[in-house]
Amino acid sequence: MSGRGFVVDHSTVQRWVVHFSPHLLKAFHKKNKRPGDRWRLDETYLKVKGQWKYFYRAVDKQGHTIDFLLTAKRDKKAALRFLTKAIDRNGKPGLVNIDNSGANSAAIRDYDDDHNTRIKIRQCKYLNNIVEQDHRHVKRRCRAMLGFKHFDAAQETLAGIELIHMLKKGQMRKTRGIPLSLAEQFYALAAQPAGVAGLELGSLPRLRQNRFLSTLTVHSIRLFG
Repeated sequence: MSGRGFVVDHSTVQRWVVHFSPHLLKAFHKKNKRPGDRWRLDETYLKVKGQWKYFYRAVDKQGHTIDFLLTAKRDKKAALRFLTKAIDRNGKPGLVNIDNSGANSAAIRDYDDDHNTRIKIRQCKYLNNIVEQDHRHVKRRCRAMLGFKHFDAAQETLAGIELIHMLKKGQMRKTRGIPLSLAEQFYALAAQPAGVAGLELGSLPRLRQNRFLSTLTVHSIRLFG
């Protein structure tokens, strides 16, 4: 980093993660490809401050990430929060495949009742293999980080992990049909007005901005990829 004009320690990089991940994710969603309408919904377990928490995730049948949410509990209320968040951002699915979780099926029925919709529920465990396999990337990165100390920091760090994972899957719309590398995609997001540059770096000279965005890109991909 010193070669790029910055002298920082690992705690500074972690603060960047917590601070910038929401902005980068917001910029990404403006360029995210619309997912399919047949979802696979599941939750996995992660430790935060030595206690198990629940990470809800959904992908479409192509394996593209739809949404995610870290919750303290695994119940109908948590599942409904996640489902509402995912639908508000991506639109209503025609079908949601889940395992035999009664909480998830109850949450879908409650959503239908509250919004006068009809989402088909399919409970077929082997069809959820695609989302269960997709959990592995997140859990592999979390193991390398040796767990999380705070719930909010865990949520923001997971957002960074999921962002890089979605970029790797090719979920960001191409600019003028030109394919971009992972680093080019991340840099393009960070340089957007809704990303890092427009929010934090406006007072810095252009060269200094470019150095910072390059450094952020390199270290974010190393940390999350």
